Amino acid sequence: MVGYALLVPGLVLAALLVAPPFLSGFLLTLLTQALIYAILAMSLDIVLGYTGLASLGHAAYLGLGAYAVAILTTRHGAGFWVTLVAGILLAATVAAVFGLVALRATGVYFLMITMALGMVAWGLAHRWVSLTQGDNGISSVPRPTGLPVSLAGAVPYYYVVLIAFALAFWFLRTVVRSPFGRTLVGIRESESRMRTLGYHVWLHKYLGFVIAGGVGGFAGVFWGYYNGFVSPADLELATSVEILLMVALGGRGTLVGPAIGAGIIVLLKNLVSVYTQRWLLILGAVYIGTIVYAPEGIVGAVRQWHALTRRNRS
Repeated sequence: MVGYALLVPGLVLAALLVAPPFLSGFLLTLLTQALIYAILAMSLDIVLGYTGLASLGHAAYLGLGAYAVAILTTRHGAGFWVTLVAGILLAATVAAVFGLVALRATGVYFLMITMALGMVAWGLAHRWVSLTQGDNGISSVPRPTGLPVSLAGAVPYYYVVLIAFALAFWFLRTVVRSPFGRTLVGIRESESRMRTLGYHVWLHKYLGFVIAGGVGGFAGVFWGYYNGFVSPADLELATSVEILLMVALGGRGTLVGPAIGAGIIVLLKNLVSVYTQRWLLILGAVYIGTIVYAPEGIVGAVRQWHALTRRNRS
């Protein structure tokens, strides 16, 4: 079982490393997009899967990181490392401010507050024309500079995004396996019990919220470079809903699940839409089927199947 659990990720990693030079330009861009959204979905999983707080404003951090890249590169000629630090700090700072407001509520009220805060960020991007160019967005964002190799091509940039994904996965995995991450799980299961044990519940949720926002900004930096164009559409409610679906579809509280969900939804959105304009109906059907037959997501269903197989063998 352990060997199988290690074999599958190893094969996936080998495929991600070897396959890109042999893929078409279209498939390679989809794979790059899926990796960026996987980082974003994993960051939301810290809030949704490990802390138990459903957020509908996570696209704000993607947009903040992307806008940091667009503004600094097009107006100030900033290099990659400057934009990377700026994007993460901007998103984490805004998450720290939003968290002070949102974490006063729980349940559906938290969901509604995060949605409202996300719309505030969207409204600023839409109305602050002197900074964001409003609906016109910021175009002609160049690929990263200040690195030893040129990232103008699709293949080199894909490998940079793959490294970013690996770093984000390693960081978030370290967080969730630490005592802090285990405390978040305890809070998800029973806040009152954790308070009784002497844990500062609000502070733990707040730090988790800020970490999720910072990693979301990290994804936004690579999204800004990837897309070459940033607009208020990147902060829309529909984007936040998509991210939430990625986590639910793949399996919350797993990190691997949201990454799988991101890949599935990106492929469905871009491949199915080529053949039909009703791709949203297909996506909805996939999501409903998952909720009905695998409420814990794809990863949860696989785990249940393995557990059932082991019981039958024993």
